[in-house]
Amino acid sequence: MDFTFTEDQLVFKEAISRFLMTEAAPEMLREIWETEAGRSQELHRKIAAQGVTAVSVPEAQGGLGMDDIAWSLLTQELGYYAIPDSMVDTAYVAVGLLSALPATLAVRNEILEQVVEGELRIAVAHSINPLVADVHLANRVLVEHQGEVHLVSREQTGYQDTGSNSSIDSSRRLSKINFVPTADSKILDAQDGAAVWNETLNRGALAVAGQSLGLAQRMLDLSVDYAVQRKQFGKPIGSFQAVKHKLADVVSGIEFAKPALYRAAYALANNDPRADVYVSHAKLTCCEAALVAARHGIQVHGAMGYTWEADLQMFMKRAWALNSSWGTREFHRQRIANDIFADGAAVGPRY
Repeated sequence: MDFTFTEDQLVFKEAISRFLMTEAAPEMLREIWETEAGRSQELHRKIAAQGVTAVSVPEAQGGLGMDDIAWSLLTQELGYYAIPDSMVDTAYVAVGLLSALPATLAVRNEILEQVVEGELRIAVAHSINPLVADVHLANRVLVEHQGEVHLVSREQTGYQDTGSNSSIDSSRRLSKINFVPTADSKILDAQDGAAVWNETLNRGALAVAGQSLGLAQRMLDLSVDYAVQRKQFGKPIGSFQAVKHKLADVVSGIEFAKPALYRAAYALANNDPRADVYVSHAKLTCCEAALVAARHGIQVHGAMGYTWEADLQMFMKRAWALNSSWGTREFHRQRIANDIFADGAAVGPRY
């Protein structure tokens, strides 16, 4: 197995990072989140113009045809800059689902081409998530119903906005849907749809893992900057051993989580039969790294780190919210346990 990223993947990642550094500064995101929609169509278009929405779209539909490995890098950048759910759900999760549909399906090709152009938002309603992100602005919604794949408009979902109190992260827009399936809305039957939805679950969980790792790195950077600037007893608090230990724990968590993320992305991209367990491992380790970064970050900052004016709270709350998205910790632990304790499971490391 080769974990070395290609030059194209690394260059693309750096380009997106430089773009988001100027276009998605925390003060700009605060202004967007306080609007009624909570989203900026202009920012969405600008990100699309950088090629993000085209990453996984097949070349036949005008995309770049890149795989999950590229997204293991990009989701970290989207997490680092706290870009809203709709970008990842549309450009990665939904595109992965649509790409798995028969190429002869006209609506599949039409939607993929629209995603590349950046004019389309897609929400994904998987049964693993009781609430669905960004339905309120979605042009199309992919809905799971007893294993079937249904494609509907926002209005057809019968969605109900749960309001700002449904998530600790005020940037998240969650809705309940009351979907009634029809023959016209079904684009894939349950027999073929079950495998597609399982892959969608894995991509959703992998997207959360990547974003969580990016969030952990951002919270670490914010904490290091604060520890250098804030002084107590005439010295920067970063010079105190107790603070150093806290930040070192965060660094260790991030570095241990990265291989799990990349292994899961490789497994998913190459149809590894054990991709489920690798994805669950990645989500658990990456989310844990983010939770530790949040916990130690607030200890370094003190109570002010939780206030609206502080940047830390934006990334901390996103980490908490994503922790239970696309499968709770208990769900992913159970998937790993099922693999470890299965009859005939090999003892020792497996590759």
